[in-house]
Amino acid sequence: MTQVTGQISMSLDGYVAAPGQSRQDPLGRGGLRLHEWLFATDGWRARHGQAGGERNLDAEVVAEITAGVGAYVMGRRMFGGGEGAWDLGWTGWWGDDPPWHVPVFVLTHHPRESLVMRGGTEYHFVTDGIEAALKLARAAAGDRDVGVAGGGSTLRQYLAAGLLDSFWLHLVPIVLGGGTPLFAGPLDGVTLEPVRVVPAPAVTHVLYRVRPGSPGPAGAGSPRTSS
Repeated sequence: MTQVTGQISMSLDGYVAAPGQSRQDPLGRGGLRLHEWLFATDGWRARHGQAGGERNLDAEVVAEITAGVGAYVMGRRMFGGGEGAWDLGWTGWWGDDPPWHVPVFVLTHHPRESLVMRGGTEYHFVTDGIEAALKLARAAAGDRDVGVAGGGSTLRQYLAAGLLDSFWLHLVPIVLGGGTPLFAGPLDGVTLEPVRVVPAPAVTHVLYRVRPGSPGPAGAGSPRTSS
């Protein structure tokens, strides 16, 4: 059965991006520190066409997260390009050969034609909410899983709506002092049940099973998108 999974890196003070996000600094000033553990793994480097990297506990977690994923959902900020009308010359942060290699459904308020990239990645732009994007991703994934790739706002919307089966939280021992919080406000009765902890040297990985609460406004079918 298809599972809907997510994963995100978070600082000790609860932020998934630093202050000052921009097209030049997509994770804010100093926000890349949240992902240094990931950039060092051999799996991440291989997905970006690079050699080398470490084969360690972090790499094993990355391999587990990406195995079996047949489609992704992400917010517009994670795809890239800021807010407002699209710059059609911009095809995202991830270059001509993005690391996804499967269909990706991008949440946005602004329509755009699909983009077919190298390596099997296809970007499709969804303007009618998180439930619609998930339905399309499930269809594209077939009997494989759907991954909610981020960013923080997108992952939180799926959590609040009770649409995630599980997610990995990568807790990085840094303090950002501000930025984009992952947990800002209630999650309408959703319960996060920790089922596994992987204590690596530079980051602690926690796998949560998501137990939905009673359907509320976040899960009542109102469209949610990223700009």
